[in-house]
Amino acid sequence: MLALAVAFVLYWFQPQAIFIDDRVDEAIPTPASSQPLPADEDAAPAAAPPAVTAEPIALTSGAFTSLDHDTTGVVRVLQLADGTRVVRLEGLDTSNGPDLYLYLSTNPAEGDPGAFDDDYLDLGRLKGNQGNQNYDLPPDVDLSHFASVVIWCDRFDSAFGAADLTGTDP
Repeated sequence: MLALAVAFVLYWFQPQAIFIDDRVDEAIPTPASSQPLPADEDAAPAAAPPAVTAEPIALTSGAFTSLDHDTTGVVRVLQLADGTRVVRLEGLDTSNGPDLYLYLSTNPAEGDPGAFDDDYLDLGRLKGNQGNQNYDLPPDVDLSHFASVVIWCDRFDSAFGAADLTGTDP
């Protein structure tokens, strides 16, 4: 019976995650470019499209504040030269845990801690608890609808940390 209880605790609470850091270091994204293939083997190769050299534009940003766990780092929403938008975490450092997600929330970072998952957009599982990472923003999302970015533990309804999206220079 004790073994079953230990197995449950290890599975459900995953206390071992506290001792394991998942570091992700993704580069700032660039627009995807593709080169058309020639129609046949005898055709001359198609001219390469012009290189896109424009730097991403920061639409909004904010610094993380700690909530249920110590959390530091910066969030920036970037618009790439091709118009796509990305939520980028830079210098993230938070606790690891089970079932972590990145949300855009209408709740401000200093708002009700239980309200981050009331009106939100799920950007996907958190890729790692440390480093730099990118999350694609759907093209139809109205950023003005959201107040913050939050690292959310869905299993325990816990906000690890949140950053208000208020300016372009945190």
